[in-house]
Amino acid sequence: MECGQCGARFAVTRGASSAQCAHCRRAARVERHGAVHGAVGFVRNVFTNIGRTRPHPGYPPVYGNKRALLVGINYTGTTAELPGPINDVKCMSFLLTLKYGFPSDCILVLTDEERDPYSRPTRSNILVAMRWLVHGCSSGDSLVFHFSGHGDQEEDKDGDEQDGQDEAICPLDWQLNGAILDDEINEAIVRPLAQGVTLHAIIDACRSGTVLDLPNLFQIKKERETPVDGSQRSKWRLEEHERRSRHPDQRLH
Repeated sequence: MECGQCGARFAVTRGASSAQCAHCRRAARVERHGAVHGAVGFVRNVFTNIGRTRPHPGYPPVYGNKRALLVGINYTGTTAELPGPINDVKCMSFLLTLKYGFPSDCILVLTDEERDPYSRPTRSNILVAMRWLVHGCSSGDSLVFHFSGHGDQEEDKDGDEQDGQDEAICPLDWQLNGAILDDEINEAIVRPLAQGVTLHAIIDACRSGTVLDLPNLFQIKKERETPVDGSQRSKWRLEEHERRSRHPDQRLH
């Protein structure tokens, strides 16, 4: 069953008439009257809670005009283990607080060294934390999303990618619950942005160039020929990365 409030999926006991989300603790009625009634119940559940999404109880309250979500995954103990992502997050937190004046209690950190279940970088936790990042944002706010870990590509299923591939980031439980696709990231932290809000996204992962699914892609390439003075120069160009099956977000250029 999928929670209509936080989007997390959880198991329901056979025959139960109600269930409680293990993440946000919201209770919901379990529909058991066939596919049509189940769909109606799900839609009713979602629309009843529009505008009332709350962060996890363990997440800091939303306030101020500076907020950051930092995710670092070492995948410790797996064949995909990395040595540096958690350290990247610690360095980024240090930079934001000391250099750019972000309040430490407005920085949400998810790493796989955390014992708090809400601070583990699982798929559901990352998606809920993304909602926390943009919740209630307004003009003048400065938001930061930093992800350090594995990236991936998957076959595009809805025809919105020019190269036929969706980019994705790999949460801690990606082998069990799947990666987080660029479509989901765009919907979670790009489309909800109010006019005048600045989002800085730093994605340290493979195949992450278009992982926010923005309409344009900024490319920097070095010149092949070295100038006479020996200096290095770079060329840049702005490529269209329009999604074919959707209207591009007109606020992003």
